[in-house]
Amino acid sequence: MSHIESGWGAGPSSRYEQLAERFRPVFRNIRAGAIERELQRQLPLEQIAWLKQSGFTALRVPESHGGLGATLPELFALLIELGEADSNLVQSIRGHLGFVENVLNSGSSPFRDKWLTRLGRGEIVGPAWSETGDARQSEFSTRIARSGESWRLNGRKFYTTGSLYSDWIDIGITDENGKGISVTVSRTAEGVTVLDDWNGFGQTLTASGTAIFANVAIAADDFNEEIHFRYSPAFYQLIHLATLAGIGRAQSGEVAQQVASRSGAIVLHAASAVQRAYDAHFSGDQEVENHAVAIAELEVSQSLNVVSDLLLNASSTLFDALGASATLKPLALDRFWRNVRTLSSHNPRIYKDRIVGDFAVNGTLPPEQWRIGIADKSSV
Repeated sequence: MSHIESGWGAGPSSRYEQLAERFRPVFRNIRAGAIERELQRQLPLEQIAWLKQSGFTALRVPESHGGLGATLPELFALLIELGEADSNLVQSIRGHLGFVENVLNSGSSPFRDKWLTRLGRGEIVGPAWSETGDARQSEFSTRIARSGESWRLNGRKFYTTGSLYSDWIDIGITDENGKGISVTVSRTAEGVTVLDDWNGFGQTLTASGTAIFANVAIAADDFNEEIHFRYSPAFYQLIHLATLAGIGRAQSGEVAQQVASRSGAIVLHAASAVQRAYDAHFSGDQEVENHAVAIAELEVSQSLNVVSDLLLNASSTLFDALGASATLKPLALDRFWRNVRTLSSHNPRIYKDRIVGDFAVNGTLPPEQWRIGIADKSSV
């Protein structure tokens, strides 16, 4: 069934239906087992493999490197469809999609060519950046130390969403000189341990728990400069919005279909703003890029509360619509509210409201911030 026939309006491009038909059989298979996986807490290892084999994880990779060269609106429209099948899957590859975007923005380099080749083969990169405890924004406790001609990595990360399912793990570290960089190592390398200890009540199958790095050998070509594509805050937040819109579609059979329809339209409108930020990166005009990045961040920030409130209300209202039988565990209808509530908590909505309000009142551009932790006094 096409995008229009499903009641979601026109797709984001003339080729979207052809692109989507490639993946819809995979989405249907994923959705068929979603409730059982939720109830039995079965990790979606097989389903991630389906996405890799179908080419979904290489959507943004250029065709010259084995990918499909999808635009950002095409990507986000497909993420909504995947989120409708199982929101855990979108969240599980969120870090991978961000890594792909970093590579695309890196310009011509051996780093770009190496990783586009790997990504075009369907290989997945999971994130290991966040730290808990006395974490600081300016540095990581995860560090490297020289060992002969190579280095050794030691540290512990949390919120390593999807790394358990990945081929590689991209790790934020502080080097011997106190500089923030990253290293990308094989998930199966000696000394790498990824635990399924995520204990949040929502998004339970995203493997968002702990990764431990114990004396892991690091070679020279494992290092990357700590790069962040300029529109990354908007991009990562938009993935959450696409996931929320997908959840809205999934529950639309029990609640008003109009709610999810509005949510999808908002996400796709914001995706166009992020596409403009991507295009502006290659314009050669810094002022144009700065403007496009700011607009993308502001549009996504404004969308966040609208979509979150719609879905939080809808996922709660469905219990009023269906009565006490809606609470029966075999139906797993509670997963909608739990997953929306968890996604809405990742980037607090009040913070996004402050960004939008500060711009509206004072003309202050959105801050470029990619890391959680205690801010240095100098930056406060």
